[in-house]
Amino acid sequence: MPQVPNPPDDPQQPYPNPQKPGEPRFLEQVANACRVKHLAYRTEQSYVSWVKRFILFHNKLHPRDMGPVEVRAFLTHLAVNRRVSASTQNQALNAIVFMYREVVRRDPGEFGEVARAKRPRRLPTVLTKDEVKRVLTHLEGTYGLMARLLYGTGMRLMECVRLRIKDVDFTSGTITVRSGKGDKDRVTVLPEALRDQLHSHIERLRGLYAEDRERNLAGVELPQAFAVKSPNAGVSWPWQWVFPARDISRDPRSGIIRRHHVLEDGLQRAVKRAVQLARLNKPASCHTFRHSFATHLLESGADIRSVQELLGHSDVSTTQIYTHVMAKPGLGIRSPLDM
Repeated sequence: MPQVPNPPDDPQQPYPNPQKPGEPRFLEQVANACRVKHLAYRTEQSYVSWVKRFILFHNKLHPRDMGPVEVRAFLTHLAVNRRVSASTQNQALNAIVFMYREVVRRDPGEFGEVARAKRPRRLPTVLTKDEVKRVLTHLEGTYGLMARLLYGTGMRLMECVRLRIKDVDFTSGTITVRSGKGDKDRVTVLPEALRDQLHSHIERLRGLYAEDRERNLAGVELPQAFAVKSPNAGVSWPWQWVFPARDISRDPRSGIIRRHHVLEDGLQRAVKRAVQLARLNKPASCHTFRHSFATHLLESGADIRSVQELLGHSDVSTTQIYTHVMAKPGLGIRSPLDM
């Protein structure tokens, strides 16, 4: 079994030659296949990266000259030598299988016994209501509004930054989350406490929107299928981002200069700083607000099926993990020391 060290990523590293003269280089073919399948840009980046590592691990052999044995060796290397998590190993496997089926056009076959990375059972970090308030006290402006939406709606970080104006319904008091995890749509609650602040925020965006139209700036990015059907929708008001970036930028895929949504790392840094200022004794991030949203709803007596729908979980067992971190686990059992 090959045990070649995994070289560091190097953008200047030569890649295998294309299969036919005139075809794009192999990693470009992988990226193009991701776009044909309408995979998210981050998924595309991840898949291309894993295919590159797979090729470099096997001394730059072309994937068409490799098979199940080489795939098994690479996956085992990740688990045994690199000690990656189970989710990371599965991500690598998904990328390689996708590459074989969509680019090489060959079934990768059975891999046999692969050393599997262990999947530890961990409980999510949850803040108390008081801790949430302490953190939010140190968040103001747009980042403060976004953090409050994360806690008040249970949205994931990327679901929040990709929110569009048309998906906020002030009349019904709901927010529609589009293309969430697993490319699923769902509806969650719009917190009454944020209704006025969010409405004022959106109204202030009209000036920025008018400025972009005066500059004849390209419209915002649209979902692939809808972009073909209604290419001009990107310049319409309902499709604009609720949290647009301050500056315009070049689209990494199309090369079009347009206004993107705000980058998620800005909110991540702001939340990290707020957690430090709140002097919490536990680690917390943007995703901790989602965990806290679910746990606090269950503690207040909300039905677990309703919480499951708000979170967008396919299986209620995923939601049930929050019952293990509630303030009163079990049936309100008290410690014998307190009796």
